[in-house]
This record gives sequence, C-alpha cells and structure tokens, in this order.
Amino acid sequence: MKVFVDANILVSVLNMEYPVYPFSARILGLTDQKGWQIYTSPVCLAIAFYFAEKRYGASSAKKRMLLLSAHLSIAPTTMETVYSAFNDRAVLDFEDGLEYFSAVEVGCAIIVTEDKEDFHFSKLEVLTAEEFVTQHLLSKRF
Repeated sequence: MKVFVDANILVSVLNMEYPVYPFSARILGLTDQKGWQIYTSPVCLAIAFYFAEKRYGASSAKKRMLLLSAHLSIAPTTMETVYSAFNDRAVLDFEDGLEYFSAVEVGCAIIVTEDKEDFHFSKLEVLTAEEFVTQHLLSKRF
C-alpha cells in the first residue's frame, strides 16, 4: 500500500513530539516492510528540515534528514502537480494542494497528517497517525 505522510508526521519523528511520535514512528517504520511504500514530497522535507534545524541546528538537522530521506519514497512535484494545485478551486492552501497532488500522482491511497481539515478536498482517505495505526496496523494483528 502506498501511503503519503505530511510534513507534520516527519516533524513529530525528527523532534520526538508527543503524543504523535509513537504513531508516526510506527508508520515510518513501515518503509522496510514488504507491501508498504511510504511517500512524502520535497515540500514536506523542506518543512521538516526547517523545524529540525530550529531544534538541533543545521548540521544535526541535515544528518537527521539524510537518514530519514534514505528510507522514504519521494513523490515528485511536477508542473502538472503545480497546475493542479492552482486550478482546483477546493484547494485553499497551495502547499497542501502540492502535497495532495504529489500523492495522487504516485498512486497513494492514504494521506497521513495531523491536520486533516487541511485536506478537506481530498478524494483520498485522510487519517491522523493514530487513526492510521489503529485502522491499518493494529487491526491486522488479530
């Protein structure tokens, strides 16, 4: 399953932000498991770097981002992505539109974010990290 993670999911792992961290870390841990592809976008990586840099400094943030990026699939942000975000009247925040159309372009089924309302226009399933873990990981154990 292809899953797109929003910047706030990346930030929660990089900065160990509770209460989201345990759920986000579990999702990012799927990158090495068969049947899962975890995507993000260059925009999300830039946002995550900004917050990691504020907390740890540029050198440490860069190391953390390189380690994180090595395990993620990166959805492209193409001209088609940009035009789609600009032209969809339901998209109120351009950045969210870029993320959404990047996820669509690579065939993601789910967007995981802590700001579900930002994706009110989404035709994809949108879940918080806790909802994703509960619905897609915990339910598979029993």
